[in-house]
Amino acid sequence: MPAKIGSEKTSQRDRALTLLASQGMARLSEFRNAGVAQETVARLAREGTILRLARGLYQLPDNELDINHSLAEIAKLVPRGVICLLSATQFHQLTVHTSSTVWVAIERTARKPAIKHPPLRIVRFSGAAYSMGVEEHLIEGVPVRIYSPAKTAVDCFRYRNKVGLDVALEALREGLRQRRFTTDELYRHATATRTWKVMEPYMEALLTDGT
Repeated sequence: MPAKIGSEKTSQRDRALTLLASQGMARLSEFRNAGVAQETVARLAREGTILRLARGLYQLPDNELDINHSLAEIAKLVPRGVICLLSATQFHQLTVHTSSTVWVAIERTARKPAIKHPPLRIVRFSGAAYSMGVEEHLIEGVPVRIYSPAKTAVDCFRYRNKVGLDVALEALREGLRQRRFTTDELYRHATATRTWKVMEPYMEALLTDGT
């Protein structure tokens, strides 16, 4: 019997390490689904075999951290969230502004996540504003939902009172200059979210200047 128990512990340990190696990060629910008990996870964390990133979220300690590591953490902690606004402009390199806070959009009726780390800024979207323009990017093996450059530029104008008009203008200018989106893409997202009238004069000015 003791040998059988030891074998089971080893098996759970192997499953836990294999899970983390294959997908970068894992939540307790994912460990449970893989047949790994919470006690095993806690033991591995105490040993330093795995690293506790946040409450209920773990990673291998020798993983090389991406510059966008915090976005991967939030993708695990808020699975239905979409990286948006200032965090999305940083990811797409549409701004020089930086923020340690992760901006994430959730559905208007969704429960607000109770997360202390990484620092989080929640914005509630609904309808097309939430569902349109979602891309999936792989960060540290984790699929991360992020709004496209065009959708991000439009959202910055929608929420210019939160992120600043200077950020919105920079995202628009840089996106056009780098050819990260077309005017047709901007128009489609802006009309769907009733933002075109706000953006139109700035668009005309940039296009006239040859941006």
